[in-house]
Amino acid sequence: MTSFLEGLFANTFWSAAIKVVAAFALLVANTLILVWFERRVVAFMQNRIGPNRAGPFGILQTLADGLKLFFKEQITPRKVELGIYLMAPMAAMVPAFLIFLVIPFGAPITIGETTVTLQGTDLNVGLLFILAMSSLAVYSIVLAGWSSGSKYPLLGGVRATAQMISYEAAMGLAIVPVVVLAAVTLGEGGVGAMSLARIVELQQGSFRWLIPGWFVFWLLPSFLIFFVSAVAETNRAPFDLVEAESEIVGGYHTEYSGIRFALFFLAEYVNMFNVSAIAVTLFLGGWLGPDLGLPSGLAWVMPIFWFFLKTYALLFVFVWLRATLPRLRYDQLMSFGWKVMIPLSIGWLVLFSVVMALNTFGWPFDVPEWFPWA
Repeated sequence: MTSFLEGLFANTFWSAAIKVVAAFALLVANTLILVWFERRVVAFMQNRIGPNRAGPFGILQTLADGLKLFFKEQITPRKVELGIYLMAPMAAMVPAFLIFLVIPFGAPITIGETTVTLQGTDLNVGLLFILAMSSLAVYSIVLAGWSSGSKYPLLGGVRATAQMISYEAAMGLAIVPVVVLAAVTLGEGGVGAMSLARIVELQQGSFRWLIPGWFVFWLLPSFLIFFVSAVAETNRAPFDLVEAESEIVGGYHTEYSGIRFALFFLAEYVNMFNVSAIAVTLFLGGWLGPDLGLPSGLAWVMPIFWFFLKTYALLFVFVWLRATLPRLRYDQLMSFGWKVMIPLSIGWLVLFSVVMALNTFGWPFDVPEWFPWA
């Protein structure tokens, strides 16, 4: 069996195919669990019971809802731009799926003499790829809103455009200190500083005494800015102005039903998981954690456990925010993005860069020969 698996993963095509199928199955199964998790946690916070009929503790309720949506009639309004209207739900899923493929969710596994990474692919520009895919995600919302031929989806699409532009800038600026810290730690030009697998490896060891060497202890402001921006990027409360039920019915997916609506729903929760996983990878050590003395045959399980434990801890904060905070007004949303988040991220980036330059090169920046401007 081991030799068969080794031969399978040694083949580039079959290795990639297995990883893609496994990633898709993992995302779908994780979404079923995440929706149930959110409904149960919100119910607990609101002193309700939540889903408790389908399956143990109601865990199959999400599956039942998904099957209902799959077999439900798909209504197509008369005034839609049909091609774009049908394409938008699929366009929402593709970037979310591609982002997950570059996130390492466990330590590499050795099968025979073959090393298998628990990651779709390790890009040396992984962070740029994530920013590019997250920028594409807004197109599905805008196209869905415009193609529906209705004023409420159009308002939701316009809101999505402004919101994404506002908070994507802060998110991108919050990632730059991570790249700077990784590049300085690596040295020699910082090659691989944007690879997510390398960033996780750099967080091994200790920061001070028994405190782990996670980047969050160096870059706490970056982590907070990134997380708040991620909540806004995924259109979650209190930043859910894109689909505000009390104002614009359902926003961009008002005219969608059946499996088309389910695809938007699935993409939202996959993106929610993705941004939490990215935050864990960049700031909280990724899959790093104690092995708790497990035998070597089971040691590969613990990194996966630590990764999902950290990710679900952040997802709990997503749910907590939804159950606690009221929705912002639209002018408050935009003001917070442009007048608070972006200035904060720029100020922190400048301060951190100057401190790192002084600490690394001394005063007045006596740079080494391998720097291009030396």
